[in-house]
Amino acid sequence: MITYNTAALLFPAISLIMLAYTNRFLALAALVRSLHAKYLEHNKEGVLEGQIGNLRFRLKLLRQMQGMGVLSFISCILCMYGIYLESVVLTEICFAVSLLFFVVSLLISFVEIHFSNRALELELSDMENDRDPSFVQYIKKTFDNKNRAEKK
Repeated sequence: MITYNTAALLFPAISLIMLAYTNRFLALAALVRSLHAKYLEHNKEGVLEGQIGNLRFRLKLLRQMQGMGVLSFISCILCMYGIYLESVVLTEICFAVSLLFFVVSLLISFVEIHFSNRALELELSDMENDRDPSFVQYIKKTFDNKNRAEKK
């Protein structure tokens, strides 16, 4: 049977992850504002277009992450209410749903981290005078560089 202590363990975990998501949102907001200034100032194509698309997608992911976190928190509160009502079925279902929302939130976060790294690759490609290399081109370039190094 799930006790108050068991359900209460999720509260700090969910709160911390929501804090992390909020910090990520603030960082993305600052980046969007900075990118907007660059867009108006300079070049309106190339890497900036790739970054804008990447940021738009990441903002959608962040909204979903935060939504799943909130649903997890609400489910956890309902679990606590189920414990108060001494309803084992309600308690167990709400706890399981809370965990499920939490895991989905973390999985979306994993995807967002991948796209965050992709944004950094766009920045690096700009400095290398290489326009938005695809992952396949990146792997090919890496293997070509290794083959050249081995031949020397």
